[in-house]
Amino acid sequence: MYQAFAELYDELMNDVDYEGWADYYTRLLSIYGIHDGKICECACGTGSITIPLYYRGFQMTGVDISREMLWQAAQKSRRRGIAIPFVQQDMKALNLHRPMDAVLATCDGVNYLLTEDDLTGFFRAAYRAIRPDGALIFDVSTPYKLKNILCSGLMGEDREDITYLWHNTWHERQQLVDLDLIFFVRSGDGTYRRIEEHQRQRAWDEQTLKEALWQSGFRTVSIYGDYTLSAPKEESQRWHIAAVRTGE
Repeated sequence: MYQAFAELYDELMNDVDYEGWADYYTRLLSIYGIHDGKICECACGTGSITIPLYYRGFQMTGVDISREMLWQAAQKSRRRGIAIPFVQQDMKALNLHRPMDAVLATCDGVNYLLTEDDLTGFFRAAYRAIRPDGALIFDVSTPYKLKNILCSGLMGEDREDITYLWHNTWHERQQLVDLDLIFFVRSGDGTYRRIEEHQRQRAWDEQTLKEALWQSGFRTVSIYGDYTLSAPKEESQRWHIAAVRTGE
């Protein structure tokens, strides 16, 4: 995933309020007593949340499995004159050289973990990476969103230099959605380059997430809905989940 697509990602996501996301995660972190300190963001992509959190006073490390996305993140950081380490790692095998005050996984990172072994692999790796009384905080697109909003269908957009078609297929039995994207990118000479991207996301239910967190050693698990500090509603499209590693 996110290979040739990496060069298009920021342009296609230019309407996303990443500053608002960073503000929300800052609020969540403060609830768990983390006002500064060392934060690792897993599945950090092009650093669009990593960098704003750096400016909010956190010592950030960005981790992603995609070398191409990390290259984009490093370039953005360098242009701003700031030094954030961006490290290529599989979040299920997270291995950091110093304990973190918190580990984050934003923007659906956990939805890309497709099996329960993948899920507990990440939670256990995050647990090992976090200091006692630190927190794991992540978000997921809800089953409601994947089934009823993304679901099965075709959408597209024709921009000045990029045209794309996006086809989704929902699989009820497996609780999976396949995302198939085709991009036509205009070159300087007026020709178009075709880029294809396939992704798959899992709809995780609340109980499975909670049980996997408990099995991995976390306690005080809280779930909030749609960028609020309130419990999710039935039609919430995003859950924000915080779990604490107890003191030792």
